Amino acid sequence: MKNQTWKSTGTAVYNINYHFVWSTKYRKKALTPPIEETLKAVIIDLCEGHGYELITMEVMPDHVHIFLSAPPKIAPAVIAKILKGASARMLFTQHPELKKKLWGGHLWNPSYYVGTAGDMSKETIQRYIETQKEGGEAGAAY
Repeated sequence: MKNQTWKSTGTAVYNINYHFVWSTKYRKKALTPPIEETLKAVIIDLCEGHGYELITMEVMPDHVHIFLSAPPKIAPAVIAKILKGASARMLFTQHPELKKKLWGGHLWNPSYYVGTAGDMSKETIQRYIETQKEGGEAGAAY
């Protein structure tokens, strides 16, 4: 039985989704139109170019929410570094006026939030693992 939410590489079957949130330096409200639209296009291109499946995204004036899926061999820190670094370079190139709002040459705050999500709760997974030796219906969770 093939689960439609599962993805695969040559060595792994996975369903890993990441929720990233990061903010502008000094929480400056710099991500307003037309910069917002440019950022969305850049994120879409970066995700496609790196093999990430962009599920959804929202750009607020001072922070970004991105929900995406990526293969397990790619660390979340690498994904954040790619998305933040390349998007900052592209935005500064396409919108040089941003440098007036954000001094020091930095668009993003150096920190970020990342959380994971799949299609099962941690309670379901915990119950599945704990009941492995009991047999029967326990394996039906997967």
